[in-house]
Amino acid sequence: MIETERPRYMISVAAELVGMHPQTLRIYEQRGLVRPQRTAGNTRLYSDSDVERLRLIQQLTSEVGLNLAGVERVLHMEDEIGRMRRRIERMEQDMRRALDEVHRSYRRDLVLYRSPKPPMQRS
Repeated sequence: MIETERPRYMISVAAELVGMHPQTLRIYEQRGLVRPQRTAGNTRLYSDSDVERLRLIQQLTSEVGLNLAGVERVLHMEDEIGRMRRRIERMEQDMRRALDEVHRSYRRDLVLYRSPKPPMQRS
């Protein structure tokens, strides 16, 4: 698991980190804007990535002036861009591997160059 994805903050701590009320975080979860993981006892645990997402939501609502529908749209596009970037990275890695294989398949024999003989001149 990526370290930023590891659940570590209870809702009260996450709310304090971003300067929001815990009820606001619950509303964002209901809207699908953030998805904290749950313990066996059903306690919400937020990761560093979740906290960063909450900060982005806060920025979009307070600084940009978006409503939650706008925030939802922006987050959906951000998620889609992330998926596309990861897909492009995988495709680039696949292309590099394929290109390396093509280069390895080239013949590596040395061929001596012999200049052509000049035509014989008539006297």
